[in-house]
Amino acid sequence: MKTWNGYQKGINFGGWLSQCDHTKEHYETFIKEDDFKTASNWGADHIRLPVDYNPVETAEGDYKEGGFAYIQNAIDWCEKYHLNIVLDLHKTFGYSFDAGEKEEGFFVSEEYQERFIRLWEQFAGRFGKYSSRVAFELLNEITLPEYMPIWLKIVEKCISRIRRIAPEVTILVGGYWNNSVEAIKDIYLSSYENIVLNFHCYEPFLFTHQGAYWLDTMPTDFRIAFPGSLSVYADEIQNIFESMTDAFMRMTKGSDSITEKYFENIFTQAVTFAAEKDVPLYCGEYGVINLADTQSTLCWYQTIMPVLKHHGIGRAVWNYKKMDFGLIDAHMQPILEEIKRELFD
Repeated sequence: MKTWNGYQKGINFGGWLSQCDHTKEHYETFIKEDDFKTASNWGADHIRLPVDYNPVETAEGDYKEGGFAYIQNAIDWCEKYHLNIVLDLHKTFGYSFDAGEKEEGFFVSEEYQERFIRLWEQFAGRFGKYSSRVAFELLNEITLPEYMPIWLKIVEKCISRIRRIAPEVTILVGGYWNNSVEAIKDIYLSSYENIVLNFHCYEPFLFTHQGAYWLDTMPTDFRIAFPGSLSVYADEIQNIFESMTDAFMRMTKGSDSITEKYFENIFTQAVTFAAEKDVPLYCGEYGVINLADTQSTLCWYQTIMPVLKHHGIGRAVWNYKKMDFGLIDAHMQPILEEIKRELFD
């Protein structure tokens, strides 16, 4: 399987231009130049930059130069500190992975789909000239499998239009179930040239999202250790995320606990597919909620990282600050140095 050089040790700057209070004050204070310097000093080789449409488009679809300027700043700071960058469209008009955003209609509206493609043409015209150090991630976390046929048609059209403007830029494509690694096998494209297949990994979800207030079936006071007991995990997944039970049991079959083998099993099918298509794999998000105990969090990273590294899977940890997963937040301080060694050495 191909390795995506320059995008092996990344970190997300989520919450800056996405999933945020879209105000000038926020844009100018949440992330600053020194944060890029910090990421570089840690040993990161790239930044994944989630961007909602809001900073760069009005509700009517007019473009906002100030929003594009923030992206340009990020690209310039990355160059200054020897970082590459993935520009991730985290929300488009009419679609967000977060139902609470109330963005609807993208997968049935040709008008919204055309608006999405035109925005990518804007990105291509403005930032495609940096193709040696900037990559384009078309859209964050498609949710439902039934969206996949129309999504792939949109992807093909969007790639074609981007390539007319920025023929050398690398383009990332992910699939359903919020960029599940299981969806990789269903990303069928007419051409895989200069394409990277993108997934997210928060497995086991019961651990990485314990107590998550935004999940309807998750009790906010629920806590669980890692690796913990397989029988306890199986019971709790059945209680909280019933639909995930079969997959968890399948991936842990024959094991006594959650080990590197668990992640090997999760990634095997995607690695095989990527090798057949001769494309790299990229894990655009992985991480642990700040409610988990720190030693379990460290153990989780120590378990997943060897597998990602063994297969040469590029990756960007979620998240640099805040967003319930922040590496520089107070809860991580006792283990931050050890985490940095796992992520960036």
